[in-house]
Amino acid sequence: MARVLFINGGSEGHINPTIGVVQELISRGEEVVYFSIEAFRERIEKTGASVRTFDDQKFIKAFISGGRNYLLERINGLLLTADIVIPSVLEQIKGQHFDYIIHDSMFGCGRLLAQILKLPAINSCTSFAQTKDSFDKILEQFSIKIPTEIVKPINDKFQSLTVMVKEKYDVEIHSPYEVFCNPAPLTIVYTTREFQPYAEAFDQTYKFVGPSISSRLTQENFDFTAIKEKKPVYISLGTVFNQAIDFYKLCFEAFRNTDHTIVMSIGNKIQISDLGKIPKNFIVKNYVPQTDVLQYTKLFITHGGMNSTHEGLYYGVPLIVIPQSADQPIIAEQVSNMGAGIKLQMQSLTAHQLREAVEHVLSLSSFKKAVANIGESFQKSGGYHQAVDEIFKFKSQYHI
Repeated sequence: MARVLFINGGSEGHINPTIGVVQELISRGEEVVYFSIEAFRERIEKTGASVRTFDDQKFIKAFISGGRNYLLERINGLLLTADIVIPSVLEQIKGQHFDYIIHDSMFGCGRLLAQILKLPAINSCTSFAQTKDSFDKILEQFSIKIPTEIVKPINDKFQSLTVMVKEKYDVEIHSPYEVFCNPAPLTIVYTTREFQPYAEAFDQTYKFVGPSISSRLTQENFDFTAIKEKKPVYISLGTVFNQAIDFYKLCFEAFRNTDHTIVMSIGNKIQISDLGKIPKNFIVKNYVPQTDVLQYTKLFITHGGMNSTHEGLYYGVPLIVIPQSADQPIIAEQVSNMGAGIKLQMQSLTAHQLREAVEHVLSLSSFKKAVANIGESFQKSGGYHQAVDEIFKFKSQYHI
């Protein structure tokens, strides 16, 4: 039995794929100590892991202080979280032994902690993987397109922060890529090579294990008898960018006089009463058991987050993707390219366009066929079982 230090940030999209992995590790005899934020304590503890937390409010404040307008500002924000996370983790594990570390790919202190603790490291990648070359090209565009008077202070800040990290923690940072993508000797990517853009660019240290779909280990009250025979259209903008009252009202307008049963999840940042009168064919909840609902769904209208996209495709559900932020436009593009759904833009969307898009996707068998093929490949890929197989192979290479 080995002791595993698991380091993650605090969002559903980064936590959920790891739940099955942690359960599987523990079932195979590993002991897992998992760092995240207090909001996820109960969910993670149900896996059997020991949970430790860091201050999420201080973390968010430090991250945002780096700036939000440009990628390099966000990288600076991740470096600014070092003084919140690293001392907290080191204090809470003082005197304890760990055999290896698993860290999130976009949580800026993962690679740093692996180096400080001198532990063999595994990178847990919940979005599409990125090579250093592709990442550097994105940053290069930033330097070319943005005026020097904006670029220079952001670059200078990055340099000063790397010096600070070196002085405080005796760790070298060689590039922004290291901070943002946390490369490691093994990277577990929770998608398939077929779904990963430019998959040929990734060597065998990247293991594409497919979607890691397991129980969310949360309790929701949902009456499935209302949808079992109805094959609903399911609408959700995820857990972060979901404060979209106008969009939810647009959905009412689009589908209130149709034969479709609509299940709509609106998150916990707005009240259902804020939406006014709810049409009879709508079931509106703050939160629904998404993976269970998708098993009855004929079409999924989604923001295109990696988890939601994977879950829809895994269960063979065609998608209408309305990307909001982050990597969602790239995911939407990939869904469209593979014939598994279509992409719409939130900014100019009308009720008529949304209704037409739904009828279009439902009327063409090509969408259903493409989704069935992708879903089958996802289900065969192994998910969290395959992830843990790869972790155990990694352990044997390091004689753990």
